[in-house]
Amino acid sequence: MSTTTHAIAAPGPGAPLERTTIERRDLRPDDVLIDIAYAGICHSDIHQARGEWGEAIFPMVPGHEIAGTVAAVGSAVTKYQVGDRVGVGCMVDSCGECEYCQAGTEQFCVKGNVQTYNGVGFDGEPTYGGYSQQVVVKDAFVCRIPDGIGLDVAAPLLCAGITTYSPLRQWGAGPGKKVAIVGLGGLGHMAVKLAAAMGAEVTVLSQSLKKQEDGKRLGATEYYATADESTFEVLRGKFDLILNTVSAQIPVDAYLGLLRTGGAMVNVGAPGEPLSYNAFSLIAGNKALAGSMIGGIPETQEMLDFCAEHGIGAEIETISADDVNTAYERVSASDVRYRFVIDTATINS
Repeated sequence: MSTTTHAIAAPGPGAPLERTTIERRDLRPDDVLIDIAYAGICHSDIHQARGEWGEAIFPMVPGHEIAGTVAAVGSAVTKYQVGDRVGVGCMVDSCGECEYCQAGTEQFCVKGNVQTYNGVGFDGEPTYGGYSQQVVVKDAFVCRIPDGIGLDVAAPLLCAGITTYSPLRQWGAGPGKKVAIVGLGGLGHMAVKLAAAMGAEVTVLSQSLKKQEDGKRLGATEYYATADESTFEVLRGKFDLILNTVSAQIPVDAYLGLLRTGGAMVNVGAPGEPLSYNAFSLIAGNKALAGSMIGGIPETQEMLDFCAEHGIGAEIETISADDVNTAYERVSASDVRYRFVIDTATINS
C-alpha cells in the first residue's frame, strides 16, 4: 500500500510552485522510508522546474538535497534502522551491474542513473524529490549523516557538498597546493570550506569584492575581483587547480593563464551556452580542462564523514513552504548567502 505525503510541486514549466499531495510507493524489501526534515534548494531545481533543461515531467516535485530520519525499513534492510539520521542526493537508483556502478561511481551508470526527481525509475514510474515530507529510497542510495552535523546544514551537502568535494579530491587539493575557486555562491562557498579543510591555500575569484569578508571567513586566504583586468596579470601562473563553480560565460583562456604548468581547471558549473577556448592555452603549459559530476554513493558518504570531522556544514537561510517561490526569484538574482533550505514541517501548515 502506497503512502500519501504532502509536497510542493511545479504544475507546469515556469508555473509557481504550490502545495499538493503525492504517493510514495510501498516499501520494497530493500527500501527505506525517510521522514524529511529539510530540503535544500539547488539552482538546478529552478532550471528544471522552469523547463529550461529540455523535456521535463510535470507535475514536478524538485529537491535532491534531502536530510531527515528513517521512519521504516524494508524486510531486507540491515544498514539502517528507525531513527537513523540520513540523507539522499541526486540519485535514487542505478543498474548496479555495469563497471561504473561496481566501482561506486553510480553517477556514470551505463544504463543511466535514476534521478531523485524529474526522472523515471526502472519500474517506469516518475520520481518525486525532496520538497516533501516523506520519501522512499532504495537503501543503497541512502547516506548516513553523522551526529556532528545538523540536519539543516547537512541537506545542501548532498549536492553542493559532493559536487565540489569530488573534484577537489580527484585533482589533489591539499597541503602545498594553491587552489582558486571561481564564484562564491551555493557551490563556491562549499568549495572554499572544503579546500581549506583539506589544507590547500585557497583564493576566491569573484566578479567583485562584495563578498570578500565572507570568503575569508569561510577559509580563503586571498580574494580577487575578476572585473579588475589586472587580476589576471597579478595571478598569472599561480594555481595548481581552479574549480569553476559558476553557470555563466567566462573567458576560459584568461583563467587557464592563471594555472601553473601541469595545472587543471575543472568545471562544475553548467552555463547554458558553450564555453570556448584556444587549444594553445592548454598545450603551451601541459594544462588540463576538465569537468566533474557529483560523486558516487561511497564518495558522498566519505564527504559527509569528512564534513563531520571538520565541523563543516552549508551556510543556510531556512525558509517555510510559503517562501519557496520568492526563494526561486532570489536565487536567480544571486540574492542568497548561500543556500535556501526548506523546513518541510511547514509544507502542510
